[in-house]
Amino acid sequence: MFETAQICELGGRETNQDAVWSGAAGEWYGWALADGLGGMGGGEIASGAALRAIAEGFGQNPDLMQLGEAANEAVRAKQVERPEWKAMRTTLVLLASNGQEARWVYSGDSRLYRFRAGAIVEQTLDHSVPQTLVDAGRISAAEIRQHPDRNRLLKSLGGLTAEMSAGAATVESGDAFLLASDGFWELVTELEMEAERVRARGASEWLGGMQLRLRERLARMASGEADNESAIAVWRV
Repeated sequence: MFETAQICELGGRETNQDAVWSGAAGEWYGWALADGLGGMGGGEIASGAALRAIAEGFGQNPDLMQLGEAANEAVRAKQVERPEWKAMRTTLVLLASNGQEARWVYSGDSRLYRFRAGAIVEQTLDHSVPQTLVDAGRISAAEIRQHPDRNRLLKSLGGLTAEMSAGAATVESGDAFLLASDGFWELVTELEMEAERVRARGASEWLGGMQLRLRERLARMASGEADNESAIAVWRV
């Protein structure tokens, strides 16, 4: 029913603070990506705790909002274990589908893109300072990638409550989804995502094509500039 491919790589960082997960329960399939906030300390602990909670809870209750709350509580539980973890946070994007419908929730700037007939028909809006500037008409969406405040998030997991947004859509054969951390989508444009989707014959080929474009861009960047790179390609066959 679905073809899936994923990457979760170090990139230009000393530690990988991203995490990815995929699983199934009954008729529902699930995919999740989390990106620990590097400047808060314990980012890799936060992202790992969030996705462990998703993995443990998905088979028992595929309600995505409740899973997000469980992930948030898992991060908060880890915060009290060490002083250096007390402010740690993580983004989250979580997708579930039974082949006929898809549901998703997210917090932060890890994105979900939905494709139909090779084109992006929907994408999540970052919980970030630059996105508020886009909403106010002060910058274009394309300018988010280079904005100096692009890493300033307004929502993430690890607070008193899980501040998340949600979406849903019907699913048809040939539809595709991309879950991506900012280290991936900042280096692969939406036009490139679409071009590789049209060219590809499956999830692995699609993700491989996008990753090649990312590598070509990385080769022109200074050492240490690149973030961790994580993405999950989901293809409804």
